[in-house]
Amino acid sequence: MTEPHLRHFTELTSLARRTLLDLYADVRAPLLHLPNYTVATFAERLDRHSGEPGFEAVIGYDGDEPIGYAYGNTIRSGDRWWTRMSKPMAPDLIADPVFALKELGVRAPWRGTGAARRIHEGLAGNRPEERITLMVNPAAGDGKVLALYESWGYAAVNEVQPNPDAPPLVAMIRRCAI
Repeated sequence: MTEPHLRHFTELTSLARRTLLDLYADVRAPLLHLPNYTVATFAERLDRHSGEPGFEAVIGYDGDEPIGYAYGNTIRSGDRWWTRMSKPMAPDLIADPVFALKELGVRAPWRGTGAARRIHEGLAGNRPEERITLMVNPAAGDGKVLALYESWGYAAVNEVQPNPDAPPLVAMIRRCAI
């Protein structure tokens, strides 16, 4: 395996959409039976997010093989991202604009290789916003995913239950470029 090369998309082309759906189905395969994790539900979210301001997706490749992805968009202080939090957010944390990382995933053979961080930093480091935020299931990977984000400089700032079918999540934030 080589270090992944990255392709950036600010528009959701048909090829990028198909690649993202295929990657998602592979990455999330153990969860696809849950209502919030079906490919159809992901496709609806992807289509909605791609039409929002500041959308960007990054797909990582090993040669010609897509191995992982990340995407998100710009959010403002009144965005539902912030209004669904369990506690009010400090105004300085949500000052406009902030980049919301909506999805990050890497196929199993490339996990633990640094590919996720390379894809993440390829997206985060390319952004004009000062801060980046994400939501993570604290139980994912027996807490390893939360710990990974902490090692990347994220700090937990709140909790949220995005919808009744979703698990409770931890909201995290950090500077875009570190």
